[in-house]
Amino acid sequence: MSGLLDTLRREIRAAASDDPPGIALAALSRIAAVHGIGLRTAECESLAIGVVPERYRRNLGCLGMDGQCQLLQSCVAVMGAGGLGGFVIEGLARLGIGRLTVIDHDSFVESNLNRQLGAAEADLGRRKAEVICERVSRINRAVETTARIERLDGDNAAELLQGAQVAVDALDNVPDRLVLAHAARGLGIPLVHGAVAGMTGQVMTLSPESDALDRLYGQTGGLCQGGEAQAGTLVAAPMLVAAWQIAQVVQLLLLNAPDSALRMFDLEQGDCLTLAL
Repeated sequence: MSGLLDTLRREIRAAASDDPPGIALAALSRIAAVHGIGLRTAECESLAIGVVPERYRRNLGCLGMDGQCQLLQSCVAVMGAGGLGGFVIEGLARLGIGRLTVIDHDSFVESNLNRQLGAAEADLGRRKAEVICERVSRINRAVETTARIERLDGDNAAELLQGAQVAVDALDNVPDRLVLAHAARGLGIPLVHGAVAGMTGQVMTLSPESDALDRLYGQTGGLCQGGEAQAGTLVAAPMLVAAWQIAQVVQLLLLNAPDSALRMFDLEQGDCLTLAL
């Protein structure tokens, strides 16, 4: 095994160029195929010897070699593959999160076309989770995706969230959010909550022991209690909320330092409010 590893690393170094040394996707894919290993494994080995896969070069200033490798070895479960989930999943894939579990029982309909990244005219009627996973495979082959065409409940939560280090709430209704929050808390998994309605949105990260989502929706109803069905949603709102959620996932995976404040914004008024719960 050590001889194979030495050979692999020697070939990666030989194919590298620039400063810091980088390796192109085509070259790394060829080396991985010759040695019968997955592309993600080859990317991790490349990073371990200080050679950055070119697709991640612009990540280095923020993540560093070790951080990028850590993301490649991480697993995140995203509940919902619609307005929020589509942007979250694609962002995590482009960052290089190694494994993504995409959980959604719904299919694309025409009213999704205005804001949902995975919604295309040709894919109407298809399952959202399957379409998004196919999209990820075209963006980053190193990312392993699992599409689960199910609705999370108290009975299947442990299986659906198995192996995840972080869970992401990209749902569109309060009851399902609370089921997810209780399941994540029971499994000891931090949860990144996001919600949108109209031109408003909110983000909050919950530690495994937090009951903040119960208090948020139980007492105040939350900024987005009415949901998309009543308020509608313009594409800018899920894009912004998803960006915040992606940043929080990275914070959790690399620093284990969640920002527990509730951040609420109104794009129409240009307001942003931070509350401690």
